[in-house]
Amino acid sequence: MSRELEPKEWLSALSTEMREGFARTRRVLSFAEYLGLLHKDMARQVRSAAQYLRDVFDHFGTTKVHRPRGETTRFNLFDCGWDEGKDCLRGQEDVQTAIYRLIANFAREGRTNRLILLHGPNGSAKSTVVACIQRAMEHYSQLDEGALYRFNWVFPTQHVSKGGIGFGGPHDELGDADSYAYLDDDLVDAKISDELRDHPLLLLPREQRRKLIETRLEKDLAAGFRPARYLFDGDLSYRNRQIFEALLSAYHGDLARVLRHVQVERFFVSRRYRQGLATVEPQMAVDVRARQLSVDRSLGALPAALQSISLFEMQGELVDANRGMLNFEDLLKRPFESWKYLLGVVENSMTSLDFGTLEVDTDFFATSNESYLAAFKEVPEFQSFKGRMELVRAPYLVDFRVEREIYDEHIQQSIAAGATRHVAPHLAWVTALWAVLTRLRRPQPDKYTGKLANLIARLGPMEKAMLYAGEVSDAFSQEEQKELLAVAEQLARETDSDVNYEGRTGASPREMKLVLLNAAHSEKYTCASPFAVLDELAELVRATSVYEFLRQSPAPGGYHESAAFVDKVRAALLDRIADEVRISMGLVEERRYLEHFERYLTHVSYWVKHEKVRNPLTGLDEDPDQELMADVERLLGVRSSGMSPADFRHEVIAKIGAWALDHPGKRPDYERIFPRPISDLREAFFAERKRQVTQINQDLLIYLADGPDQMQPDDAAAVRTTLDNLRGRFGYCDRCARDAVLALLRKS
Repeated sequence: MSRELEPKEWLSALSTEMREGFARTRRVLSFAEYLGLLHKDMARQVRSAAQYLRDVFDHFGTTKVHRPRGETTRFNLFDCGWDEGKDCLRGQEDVQTAIYRLIANFAREGRTNRLILLHGPNGSAKSTVVACIQRAMEHYSQLDEGALYRFNWVFPTQHVSKGGIGFGGPHDELGDADSYAYLDDDLVDAKISDELRDHPLLLLPREQRRKLIETRLEKDLAAGFRPARYLFDGDLSYRNRQIFEALLSAYHGDLARVLRHVQVERFFVSRRYRQGLATVEPQMAVDVRARQLSVDRSLGALPAALQSISLFEMQGELVDANRGMLNFEDLLKRPFESWKYLLGVVENSMTSLDFGTLEVDTDFFATSNESYLAAFKEVPEFQSFKGRMELVRAPYLVDFRVEREIYDEHIQQSIAAGATRHVAPHLAWVTALWAVLTRLRRPQPDKYTGKLANLIARLGPMEKAMLYAGEVSDAFSQEEQKELLAVAEQLARETDSDVNYEGRTGASPREMKLVLLNAAHSEKYTCASPFAVLDELAELVRATSVYEFLRQSPAPGGYHESAAFVDKVRAALLDRIADEVRISMGLVEERRYLEHFERYLTHVSYWVKHEKVRNPLTGLDEDPDQELMADVERLLGVRSSGMSPADFRHEVIAKIGAWALDHPGKRPDYERIFPRPISDLREAFFAERKRQVTQINQDLLIYLADGPDQMQPDDAAAVRTTLDNLRGRFGYCDRCARDAVLALLRKS
């Protein structure tokens, strides 16, 4: 076992590690060294802010996911894997794709000339989208492939500037080399940093700079890569140009002597320190300001050529965000006059100051609630702004499986972590399902024809929510279920062109998180219970003056009836609990359902191929067992669904074939391929044992309330088996199990 380091040893080791890391990441370079780095990887060093952001997206890769709107691309950036998934974005893949497409377009132009405005209802994760991008930029800038560089001006003490100096490293002796970049502080009289983070290449004359880039990137340019446009046409910032020209005059046009004063420095994107990232809140005054640098000892030591000019430093969010991203929170809450200057900045990447022009290379983002955008569209100035904006809609989620992930994370962070209360099963599921039900709009059957139009008209809110989650209600036949699943993507896109699109109104995740917190402290339940959530929702739906979505007029089919949704979710919860309790009773092993269904599939497979089945007992080849197949099909209600047994059998084999194509070489997972038939077999079994199930439920309540001494030993053993399974398989404790069983008995 290794010896524990003493504090001094530990500090020494840490110091060595940081010093080596500093050198490895090339934090400080002379201009000549930077040119060497530039020649090794020119494309990476001349990226525009848009290209840099596109590379951030590409660095983390993508994943294909299935959503109500079909298969789509998810950018792994939004999973925040570098931070163990903390505060990641759930869903919103369409928003991600739209942003990436716009950023890629800007990259192809070499600059950003539009502001990306994310708009949607309150709490639809607009700020989370931007925050994830900013955090990803911070992480990427720490990597070798994300390195960014700016430069400082270094002015040595008089006795150094009159002699030669070394530049190989911070500990070199003075010599005949040509850079002040590595001088120790005691050999430096003045150092002027650049708050605008001008690119070091801007120190080269424009024509030579262009030729250098075009020569080194000839193949990349032919392939479509576009360097930052300001590196072709731009110039140094006002102060840097003043210093450069003064030094050039003092050195009689000797560029090499001017560049001795340049220290190239790597910088890291940071929200906290406003390096390449800045967020403007509604109450902040956005502008670019300049103030004269104070005449302190350091500036007083500047060369005589610089002491005769007035040096200004710039301040403001545009300065802080240069070469990165500027985000305007709730942009449209601000008076138009306060951000009209953005018209020119976004379109031309520059704005006028008292002493010159500020040129920036920045990705512009903004967020707005839908109501403010609707009001903005009514003002005359909207058309002028629209030409400089790209609108990206961010609606509420309508897939309760994804919505549940939001509340699972919230429960882990705010309720389960360090809590004394046990978290009962289905807490997040109940919250997510109710929230999604409030957001759904009634389908539009007139957009469909024939039988399909009638099917769509039968979709109530619960059936539509299940369909978006990849399930279909038992109220539809097998054939109808297939038709609905096939049209689910079209259904999810019905309202894309509508002002009142699906997901614009409904319960906000912010409100639901508050419901969860209140439910977790309910005095009625000893656990954080889904029944407490239902109680909180029953109170919430009475607050029609507080929540706008509660004031919607009910629509045919049961839509927008938030109070009724509480009862629907309660019924769905009790169905889930009943299923879990029955499975936990151990009246039959779960594997037996699968084995029975697998035997059925085996015989169906041979029946479809017109082949015989080998009997494992006799070893003889026999015809497929018609009685076995007919019995399973009876339990599954195949005939009552309107489908013939022959059609059902062919469909079953087709599903297995489709699964095999997607999972080559793997044994079919029948529970995933046929969840509903297996569930129906389970239901059929328990229907035949209804009295026995009811008795065990009653015994459960007695056991939990009065203890096992009040029961027969066999009954107590059956209850213990059920409780053990409820704990081990489904996460119940004795207290929330009692609440669940009591709710079931009250229902029956």
